[in-house]
Amino acid sequence: MPRRSLLAGAMLTLAATASIATAAVDVAGVSFEDSSNVAAQSLTLNGAGVRTRIMFKVYAMGLYLPQRTDTPTAIQNLPGSKRIRIVTLRDLGTDQFIDALIEGLKKNHPPEALASIQPSIDAFRNAMLTLKEAPKGTEVLIDWIPGGGTRLTVGGTRRGDDIPDERFYAALLRIWLGEQPADNDLKKRLLGSAT
Repeated sequence: MPRRSLLAGAMLTLAATASIATAAVDVAGVSFEDSSNVAAQSLTLNGAGVRTRIMFKVYAMGLYLPQRTDTPTAIQNLPGSKRIRIVTLRDLGTDQFIDALIEGLKKNHPPEALASIQPSIDAFRNAMLTLKEAPKGTEVLIDWIPGGGTRLTVGGTRRGDDIPDERFYAALLRIWLGEQPADNDLKKRLLGSAT
């Protein structure tokens, strides 16, 4: 009888460990699964955190990559699909949201680099502005699809055409992972640090 109890206990421990390994990460009440699929490629959650501004929680964000890595340079150079998942934590106007993204681009790129991707910035901005607002709980997916481009999906609906310039997706990543990130704590968390 004791042997069965030990076996049952061991099985329960293994089951609990397995469920922890596949459990979603909770960020400010938003669940981020450990994996996601983009263009038939399985991606792993590299990190997730909250973007705060003047003490207000603005959105929760997760970064999905083909494999975990902890440096911005390695992320930029990693081949394959990528996903940025953002869920708003308060009501936002889309003009407010896109203006913050463009400000992040300006902080992390010299003017000539921005000028070279301006058509992509304009296309992304126009796709976002087809929405008037992003109420609390709006999901924004910004995917890199090899051979396709940057794809924007908001609330489950694809917005605009894919933007083929790979430099644009790399530029977007620098908003959160660049030398002057939108939020230093969020940058650390997206890079996989819990502190």
